[in-house]
Amino acid sequence: MNIQARKLILIEEFLRISDESLITKLESFIKQEKKDIHERSLKPMSLNEFHEMIDQAKRDSDEGRVISHEDLKKKVKSWK
Repeated sequence: MNIQARKLILIEEFLRISDESLITKLESFIKQEKKDIHERSLKPMSLNEFHEMIDQAKRDSDEGRVISHEDLKKKVKSWK
């Protein structure tokens, strides 16, 4: 049985669930699994990469490619 067929069977089974606590547990399980998968895919930054990021930030600042904290807060409020 391929993955698509298994997904469809799982969806059909999920749709038959009437116990809200079971749905909550499944939601929590899926959320945790997605988080775990993401965390396993992360890799530490090398010291060289870290220094390059700092150097780039300094260049950005020196060349005026920055935004103040207050301006950023105003911009974020306009997104809502």
